[in-house]
Amino acid sequence: MIKFHDFTFQYDSQAEPTLKEINLTIDQGEKILIMGPSGSGKSTLGKCLNGIIPQNEKGNFTGSLIINDKVFGETSIYDLSLDVGTVLQDTDSQFVGLTVAEDIAFSLENEMVKQVEMREAVNYWAKKTDLLEQLSKRPQDLSGGQKQRVTMAGVLIDETPILLFDEPLANLDPQTGYEAIQMIDQLYQSQKFTTIIIEHRLEEVLAAPIDRVILMDEGTIIADMTPTELLKSDLLVQYGIREPLYITALKRAGISLADFSDLTKVDQLVSPTIAEALARSQAAFNAPITKEEPLLRLENVSFGFRTDKVLKNIDLTLYQGEMVSLVGHNGAGKSTLSNVITGFYPLQSGKLLWKEQSLAVESIKERADKIGYVLQNSSQMLSKNMIFEEVALGLENRNINPDVIQEKVFETLKVCGLYEFRNWPISALSHGQKRRVAIAAILVLEPELLILDEPTAGQDYYHYNEMMQFLRKLNQSGITILLITHDMHLMLEHTERTVVLKQGEIIADKTPAAVLSSSELVASASLRETSLYRLAKNNRLTDATGFVSAFIRQEEGLHGNQ
Repeated sequence: MIKFHDFTFQYDSQAEPTLKEINLTIDQGEKILIMGPSGSGKSTLGKCLNGIIPQNEKGNFTGSLIINDKVFGETSIYDLSLDVGTVLQDTDSQFVGLTVAEDIAFSLENEMVKQVEMREAVNYWAKKTDLLEQLSKRPQDLSGGQKQRVTMAGVLIDETPILLFDEPLANLDPQTGYEAIQMIDQLYQSQKFTTIIIEHRLEEVLAAPIDRVILMDEGTIIADMTPTELLKSDLLVQYGIREPLYITALKRAGISLADFSDLTKVDQLVSPTIAEALARSQAAFNAPITKEEPLLRLENVSFGFRTDKVLKNIDLTLYQGEMVSLVGHNGAGKSTLSNVITGFYPLQSGKLLWKEQSLAVESIKERADKIGYVLQNSSQMLSKNMIFEEVALGLENRNINPDVIQEKVFETLKVCGLYEFRNWPISALSHGQKRRVAIAAILVLEPELLILDEPTAGQDYYHYNEMMQFLRKLNQSGITILLITHDMHLMLEHTERTVVLKQGEIIADKTPAAVLSSSELVASASLRETSLYRLAKNNRLTDATGFVSAFIRQEEGLHGNQ
């Protein structure tokens, strides 16, 4: 179906090729995962497959690329769209219809398909993607997982032989992400589309079978192997990709991975030998120190749009120096809570206190001097053309000395992994790199409370670690940090306290290990039990929650975070 031969591609705006001598063959009906660090070329490779390159994003290429008998560079986007259906990372940018039904039917309308056939096809794919009850709604009003299914249905209705998913998990909560991977697999099993998934969250993608993993770095293919072969190798660690936590735990316990025929299913990794080794590896751990100085206090805070109550009687205190994770299903009210704190939404009822003084009387600008907020859709925060200008903007508005501005901007760019791009235009960056620019523009202002909405979405493991190390340094210097996240790894490894929201109410405020070890909380808040907990529970460890906490404390020690 797809054949790259010595394929090299260089954007007109770049001095070096982004793809270098790619040789790759993908056969009909295969299910492939393409992964690699930020800037490895995986998204560029995807754009070559669906025609965005060279039709919309110009550049030069050598070698050849054949897609279902169509020649790269000689085929229009329209013609390629008949062979390659693409589900983008940002689903909102793909909507064209006023209702879900219209959006799904869009391509058939362009083909002037008869109404009767069109309705049959829309109903068929809506049923396949569990959207029958949403057909009359606006796509923009749906949850993240539902939006993704609308996009999938709109692509599937064309019955293209190749499906391309660009970071399908980036904006989804853990349970919805799991369901998305299962739905992709169900469609794959029933239709046998050639399926290509571009994603760096390996453990989550492996929740359903994958034929091969293509690992990329700096524009070249480093590995092309089965998932189990990749997990047995040291390539993930070598190229800055997060290996599944249960694999790390097995290695640390001294278990040899060489003899396992399948390492992708944690529930099958059960034996007396594993149980004994895990029990030996469990070390004592210290409970986190509780913080006592209140910084921000919410008392009985409620908020709604007309008759729709989004937040209900929220009582929450954030203490100075804490690093707290705020989790819950898509639509639970996490971003709304942040907007009330920062003043984007007015306080409708209850109290909002900063160091025991009311925040309600302060403007958005006055609150911004104390509270930094990085939006989930960080592109909305970018207003300048160049990276340096964007990060310097807030300091310039405070009339800081230009020499001090340059020093602070360079320092922040270094820790955000952006220093080498300091003179680049923002338009030349990847999605993950743009997010880091938005975070850098807030971090450089050194607020007392930092709220980050999905700070690591779209980040590879190397830059995830770099960002979290920087946030830890900020935290250790006294800055309080609230992380709104779907990333269970981040929650476990980097926060001492987890607040769980469900339908606008706080249903838990506990340690991360306690939250993720409670099947009731996991089910009700669209979380997922961590693979560590399942590994410990399946092997009948006496204290599975303690094992998870001990493992995380060991991780912190190894990374110098204590």
